[in-house]
Amino acid sequence: MKMNIGGFLTKRAALTPKKEALVLGDVRLNFMQLNQRCNQFANSIGQLGIGYGDRVAILALNEPEFFDLYFGLGKIGAIMVPINHRLAGPEIQYILNDCGAKVLIFGQEFASVVEAIKEEIPCEHLVALMESPPEYARSYQQLTAGASDKEPEINCGDEDTLTILYTSGTTGRPKGAELTHSGYFGTSLTLRATFGDIGETLLMPLPLFHIGALAPVPMCVHFGMKMVFQRAFEPKNFLELLGREQITWFGSVPQILMFLRQIPDFDKYDWHTVKMALVYAAPVPVTLIKEYAAAGIEIRQLYGMTECTGPATVIDSENAIEKAGSCGPPFFHNEIRVVDLDGNGVAPNEMGEVLIAGTNLMKGYWNKPEATAETLKDGWLFSGDMGKMDEDGFLYIMDRKKDMIISGGENIYPAEIEDVLLSNPKIGDVAVIGFDDERWGESIKAVVAIKEGDSLTESELLEWCQGKIGKFKIPKKVVFTDQIPRTPTGKILKRILRDQFN
Repeated sequence: MKMNIGGFLTKRAALTPKKEALVLGDVRLNFMQLNQRCNQFANSIGQLGIGYGDRVAILALNEPEFFDLYFGLGKIGAIMVPINHRLAGPEIQYILNDCGAKVLIFGQEFASVVEAIKEEIPCEHLVALMESPPEYARSYQQLTAGASDKEPEINCGDEDTLTILYTSGTTGRPKGAELTHSGYFGTSLTLRATFGDIGETLLMPLPLFHIGALAPVPMCVHFGMKMVFQRAFEPKNFLELLGREQITWFGSVPQILMFLRQIPDFDKYDWHTVKMALVYAAPVPVTLIKEYAAAGIEIRQLYGMTECTGPATVIDSENAIEKAGSCGPPFFHNEIRVVDLDGNGVAPNEMGEVLIAGTNLMKGYWNKPEATAETLKDGWLFSGDMGKMDEDGFLYIMDRKKDMIISGGENIYPAEIEDVLLSNPKIGDVAVIGFDDERWGESIKAVVAIKEGDSLTESELLEWCQGKIGKFKIPKKVVFTDQIPRTPTGKILKRILRDQFN
């Protein structure tokens, strides 16, 4: 029998049909109802001629239909391609052409974008998540109306591709990571084996085009948890959901923690059922971890990647403060190495590139064999992240390999400097980049967004840095901006900053 993620839902619906499965806005579904929806979609999309290996893209906010696609397409061997809805039309067009999507399902908020590119994409069918679709599309209701909710035949799984998730494209064109049924199963097992009992209910504010939101879904179905998703992140509603739905764990990124902290009396909301807050996608500033700890809220930083179907390492609650800044040791079914430029292992606390192994690695990049060969070598995923591992096996991610600044022969990692600068009470956000320097090769430039109502000069900030970081790490230049450009998951878009300020 092949391991099929769509089959997870079939089994769960048979075991606990009446147990609540999904809460999303006004929609509440038990596992039987969710499974019936997914079967109806699988059978209706099959009538369009969509089958094994065909790509079906979705461009939408977090909607119940995401789950129809994920499990329904999984059952028939087709592939879901979630698209970052914050991309511009030409970027969306590139992804649809790159993956050769036969179907595009889109939310009403994105109808104008789809209309602008519809003649330039390969999609044979356009399906709108609205009652009155544009003339060039059919509605989702029309597509699935009258379709059977009987189980489709499952004859795929294991190393077959279940989703193609495109990287955020912080440099160059995004690449589509092929994530398999086995990879998602591996993630489900390693999450559960590492965390044990984390309660019954997940709250997820992140968009479902991101692996941080999608990776926990199989585990929730696998172990019968309730999933509470926000259609889009809204801080006050998030805090209200904690108590209303008796949330036991939630996913987040550092930016969300910052937004929540700004809500008046945020620590007076009902947090008592929350056992764990997982934070990922970017390093969590130590100052933020300590702020939440002071309010009695435990933050556990996770390190992972799209290319390993989510998790790689995580800090445990016992060490979250003592080793603040670390993302912990490897998950139960993952391994980590830190190597130098020649691929040799480095000593504890020495910097190197982080390598990941496990049962959840991607199959490769869609139609990019050279990029795949550069990233996957001898069972290891070369992450492109620079980090160090201490004597206890705890990993510290310092920066992206490509963002490292080499000044006067010293390797300088911007994230380390950014963390220090963020502790300045007048700074709301910051990014550190390198710039060409005739004497040193590269020097350090800080791009700073000041908090509203505060003022700060370059000389004041440079003076403030004295004694807090080594002199060679103090920025040579400071420029001020209104906002630091980031991806939807909080990663700084340093390519844009370099273009703007260098």
